[in-house]
Amino acid sequence: MPEPLTPRPAPPRTPASATARPAPVAPGEPWTDDPYAHALRAGRGPLYLRRMGEGTGPELLLLDVERWCAAVDAADTSVLRRCTGPVLDVGCGPGRLVAALAARGLPALGVDISPIAVSRTRSLGGCALRRSVFECLPKEGRWGTVLLMDGNVGIGGDPAALLARLRELVRPGGRLLAEAAPQDVDERLTVRVEDAHGRHGRPFPWARLGTTALARAADATGWILTGRWTAGGRPFVELGQPHARPSADGRPGHP
Repeated sequence: MPEPLTPRPAPPRTPASATARPAPVAPGEPWTDDPYAHALRAGRGPLYLRRMGEGTGPELLLLDVERWCAAVDAADTSVLRRCTGPVLDVGCGPGRLVAALAARGLPALGVDISPIAVSRTRSLGGCALRRSVFECLPKEGRWGTVLLMDGNVGIGGDPAALLARLRELVRPGGRLLAEAAPQDVDERLTVRVEDAHGRHGRPFPWARLGTTALARAADATGWILTGRWTAGGRPFVELGQPHARPSADGRPGHP
């Protein structure tokens, strides 16, 4: 599942006389049905998030399907070399990162709500579960690294709730490697997945955070900013989990 989400103007409309428009389809569930599933099966877009309602940002945000379905690139590698196992990839999409970690001998698991994403991850030799990050997950509190890539900081439309949930998954002293939006943004919005023909899924909440906003949200949820860098035009942050979690009464706990 999805950053970067790159602003992109609406695709040009082709006159009806020049080509037959596809038959309309009922909106599917976000990230599970057409057109997202179709794009992952094909390995290419164009595919967009359409901003619903009024707003100051671009109407369409391009989803980088081709990159998600390709092998890892140099920017991805800059993240992978910071991973310590076991690794949980939240919103793993078609699985390029999980497969690359497995090839390096690091235990890794991808979780995604899209069945085609889980299927593609497994076909690449990676392990994946069809599950939401807010559901019960294996090894809670024992993951060495959690990945939040390709725009997945937007999951649920509430970054604070998401970052707080990820703290429950990482072991004391573990880390979160997250990708920020390339723009300096901090917004909550409602979007839907849409293809170039206007076929779309149901609206759902999403969020976009640049590096500054992501660092601020991390600090508010108890993460420690331990690094930040840019590779291939994509900004990343490294967040650390304190070595000891607080006890129920707020006093320092034990690892």
